[in-house]
Amino acid sequence: MASFSSHLSLLLLLLLTLTLAAAEEERKSTTATASSEKRKTYIFRVDRRSKPSIFPTHSHWYASAAFAGGGDPLPLLHVYDTVFNGFSASLHPDRAAELARHPAVIAVFEDRLRRLHTTRSPQFLGLRTQVGLWSNSDYGSDVIVGVLDTGVWPERRSFSDRNLGPVPSRWRGACETGPGFPASLCNRKLVGARSFSKGHDSNAAVGGAGINGTVEFRSPRDADGHGTHTASTAAGRYAFRASMSGYAAGVAKGVAPKARIAAYKVCFKGAGCFDSDILAGFDRAVADGVDVISVSIGGGDGVAAPYYLDPIAIGSYGAVSKGVFVSSSAGNDGPTALSVTNLAPWLTTVGAGTIDRTFPAEVVLGDGRRLAGVSIYSGKPLAAGAMLPVVYPGKSGGLSASLCMENSLDPKLVQGKIVICDRGSSPRVAKGVVVKEAGGAGMILANGISNGEGLVGDAHVLPACSVGSDEGDALKAYVSSAANPTATIAFKGTVVGVKPAPVVASFSGRGPNGLSPEILKPDLIAPGVNILAAWTDAVGPTGLDSDGRKTEFNILSGTSMACPHVSGAAALLKSAHPGWSPAAIRSAMMTTASLVDNRQKPVTDESTGGAATPLDVGAGHLNLDRAMDPGLVYDLGDQDYVAFLCALGYGPNAIQVITHAPASCPAKRPAAENLNYPSMSVVFNGMAGGAQSKTVVRTVTNVGAKAEAVYKANVEVVGKGLTVKVKPAKLEFTAGVKKRSFAVMVTATGDGNRADGGVGYGYLTWSDGTHEVRSPIVVSRIQPL
Repeated sequence: MASFSSHLSLLLLLLLTLTLAAAEEERKSTTATASSEKRKTYIFRVDRRSKPSIFPTHSHWYASAAFAGGGDPLPLLHVYDTVFNGFSASLHPDRAAELARHPAVIAVFEDRLRRLHTTRSPQFLGLRTQVGLWSNSDYGSDVIVGVLDTGVWPERRSFSDRNLGPVPSRWRGACETGPGFPASLCNRKLVGARSFSKGHDSNAAVGGAGINGTVEFRSPRDADGHGTHTASTAAGRYAFRASMSGYAAGVAKGVAPKARIAAYKVCFKGAGCFDSDILAGFDRAVADGVDVISVSIGGGDGVAAPYYLDPIAIGSYGAVSKGVFVSSSAGNDGPTALSVTNLAPWLTTVGAGTIDRTFPAEVVLGDGRRLAGVSIYSGKPLAAGAMLPVVYPGKSGGLSASLCMENSLDPKLVQGKIVICDRGSSPRVAKGVVVKEAGGAGMILANGISNGEGLVGDAHVLPACSVGSDEGDALKAYVSSAANPTATIAFKGTVVGVKPAPVVASFSGRGPNGLSPEILKPDLIAPGVNILAAWTDAVGPTGLDSDGRKTEFNILSGTSMACPHVSGAAALLKSAHPGWSPAAIRSAMMTTASLVDNRQKPVTDESTGGAATPLDVGAGHLNLDRAMDPGLVYDLGDQDYVAFLCALGYGPNAIQVITHAPASCPAKRPAAENLNYPSMSVVFNGMAGGAQSKTVVRTVTNVGAKAEAVYKANVEVVGKGLTVKVKPAKLEFTAGVKKRSFAVMVTATGDGNRADGGVGYGYLTWSDGTHEVRSPIVVSRIQPL
């Protein structure tokens, strides 16, 4: 009996122990789940000098219990040690706050989601076979362009290494393998490929969208197409008999066709791009040995973060400080003022313009009127001469129907008809899918007033074309007034020699610079409308999952397409002038940029039809016919950028986050306007009345073939109420004197309540009879905070 009681007691004790253990496990699991739900991804900037000598590398230090303060080792995602010093990790906010107090941690910021800014253009830029910059740079041979984007589809002809020499010996990169991407796909053209997804995975673990493994590759292979397009635009090889289903037929080639390409996949289809992965891409690209970095990525929330909290600004500074040129897209939120993105002065920020090629389509109305539009639809056209009923669902179906949003159209209303859809809220091509699924026979996509007359071609899934705001209004008025409105769409193919061109694309990001208005952004514009370049096999030309078509090339528009034109141009200039700094290369492009179109008239703004200003085009449109020999350049180095950051009022820690090295600002704060930039932006107090004056200082370096040269200043002012004086008005250079400084005194009269918004502009041009070195001058009046 005693034995039975003893066994019973032991059994009860065991059951109690198991119950308590199970409860504890459940508590731990619940706590872990709650903790996981609260975790976020953070990027930590660390003072590299603080590493104890006992640790062989910073990675060992960050992973140690010593760095973690005796707690659990940190779940590191990326370790950065080239353009940035520190790491990223997924942590509970409390632990992140605790680490922020670590004596070696200089700054902490949350991971943010970014978005992509999504043949004939080289000739349009002034490049000619066997003469000029192409010939003198050997087409960019041996320059390595790193493309931070969605990866690459390496089988395209644009990435052939035929007749290319060995990979430059300085290259330290690799061809990372993964699903659908064996190492054999890299060659003497595509010299490297890497993929960075830890930031995506970490954010997905705490509730983010994550990477869809059914449509995306966990390798450098491009499932989106954007990266393949931008890489081939910058440096694609010659591809004969290229076209997009017959449109833009000809020879496709990149701006620097013999440059090498390294693809860094930091963005994923449907999932965007996270700062932690972008920064890892920058870090690795510079360590690998690229000469140029192309980044067609921008802010995803419309808010410009200070430079010390912006990983694109931080990563690009680290690259530029090591001699790597970085170009970036200006964003697609124009024509609204202050819409330009990627604002740091060490970045070259590129807006978009048209080229002299278009893809016209015509809407023929039942009353005989013809409305001009554009389209790159390549399927079966509407029956010749057949007039179909045309309907505007927004008249009765409300906003979602007017925008042709998913499930918004009544099949009874649109069956067999041409449907008018308003632009906005959803991708243009997705509206066509909605119309097709509802039984519509065709679509006319009408711009709103914000888009104006700006048109881009799309590879629609049904007969469709885009029309401008005025044509859209006329079309809707016809539908409202006619008893039985009818229409048809006629597709006109490819037309070359269009005038005027370039025209500033209405979507291109515009100034002024919302973060530091003393720096004019964008810097310049380049071809970004209806650009033909290589495409992925993973998705059709619309980029929609439902589009099963395959095409070797695609036609896209956006500042994403403009950016790689400047990246390729930088590769050519780097090849022709290996000793030039990134700032000198940018200066050469900006001071030789064109302000006139192919009619020899001032470049116009697509959104207004009037003359473009420096807030729209920066210094002008890229013109490589002149950039190789600019005469003078405005150069910049690390100390210049530090002085600029001091001028913004940044403290030593904030500056060190960007520049790596501790900075000491002078007692008297420098003037931000005095950064030795190729453009000049002068900011006055918008509340002050009467005349206001400021003097800015610049230094130019003679890089012309003649050591002895004399340059004279010429000032042109647009509008009234602005005077500009230059001292000295003449600069003399000799073999012993290659640099000269000058002052520009800008005086503005009146106040900021004028009809022009208180903004004026002009141009300063230095000329020696051969070279013309032009800088825009922008004057703005800003209300003080």
